[in-house]
Amino acid sequence: MTTASNIVKNPAIKNNTEMSRGDLVTLSKNIKLWGKALGFQQVGITDIDLQPHEGKLQQWLDKKYHGEMDYMEKHGMKRARPAELHPGTLRVISVRMDYLPEDAQFARTLQDKSNAYISRYALGRDYHKVLRKRLKQLGQKIEQQAGQLGYRPFVDSAPVLERPLAEKAGLGWTGKHSLLIDAKAGSWFFIGELMVDLALPVDQPLDNKCGQCVACLKICPTQAIIAPYIVDGRRCISYLTIELQGAIPIEFRKAIGNRIYGCDDCQLICPWNRFANTTQEADYQARHQLEKQPLLTLFGWTEAQFLSNTEGSPIRRIGYLRWLRNIAVALGNAPTSDAVLDALTDKLSSSESPLLNEHIEWAIEQHKNNIPVVNERLNQRLIKAIEKGLPRDA
Repeated sequence: MTTASNIVKNPAIKNNTEMSRGDLVTLSKNIKLWGKALGFQQVGITDIDLQPHEGKLQQWLDKKYHGEMDYMEKHGMKRARPAELHPGTLRVISVRMDYLPEDAQFARTLQDKSNAYISRYALGRDYHKVLRKRLKQLGQKIEQQAGQLGYRPFVDSAPVLERPLAEKAGLGWTGKHSLLIDAKAGSWFFIGELMVDLALPVDQPLDNKCGQCVACLKICPTQAIIAPYIVDGRRCISYLTIELQGAIPIEFRKAIGNRIYGCDDCQLICPWNRFANTTQEADYQARHQLEKQPLLTLFGWTEAQFLSNTEGSPIRRIGYLRWLRNIAVALGNAPTSDAVLDALTDKLSSSESPLLNEHIEWAIEQHKNNIPVVNERLNQRLIKAIEKGLPRDA
């Protein structure tokens, strides 16, 4: 933990308009110390030039890889221009907070098709709230030393290219699955940004260390990573179970398996995650009502139970109807039993939602026609890779 004696003091710093190069260097050192004290595992600083990413962003949008995420297209190139988002911005302070919970049980949950798999980032408290609060505290600490400051915190909540900024700030390199990777921490971390109007010294980006590895491309159940560094969001299980408002395309339902909220497969297969540490952050530890839960238990929740059990969780934002939609698909991929068929039939008889009913009818058909889960060999390969490479978390 950072103590007062760690802070580099400079009584000459009074107002950011008067700050010398030396003042800014001193301040940047303190920002990193304050960040660590606030629970961030890493803090980096970058300028706001994202022009090299504008062409790639436009190509991605032109190909409609963003699917129903209209906000991606709505803001266009503003995403690559932080100063248009927050006028006066000169630097972005990018932070990393690890989230891998204790006893993640990746392999065991994926192996048991009667249990629900929820992406590990979503098992605890909503990270948006945790990071934003601490980024605001970091901004306040900077103001105490630098004087009145124009700052604004963002956590996956604004039209800005967060990963390219974090990459420029030296927090990691962009992997072929499009996620940020750190050689010592893997990719199990959240990132957030604090935009400031200070010309702080910037950090240097890291070298890309993916090499010839294409494990993430090969393991994706829906083949969403269509080329290195290019993800077709419309095929991604995280998009299908979280962002998609309507019906999940039939072609992807079997491949989803028992994943009801998000997907971690491309991270689980990544060799760099062998070095990731578990988090000590209490907010990111798994909630018992979400962890290792049978699909039938979750399918039986009333809307009131769903709202209560997901309070403070990122899961709540998909709403009760899409929650049931996702579980219906997973139940269609679960082992056949009278209990599963009874639960699906009972829900169908009481539901007034055409969207939900269509998924339930599909699930019932899978069992009546004994349709096998696709990509099961792929799933077993992933499970074996986890057991071998991530035994602590298997």
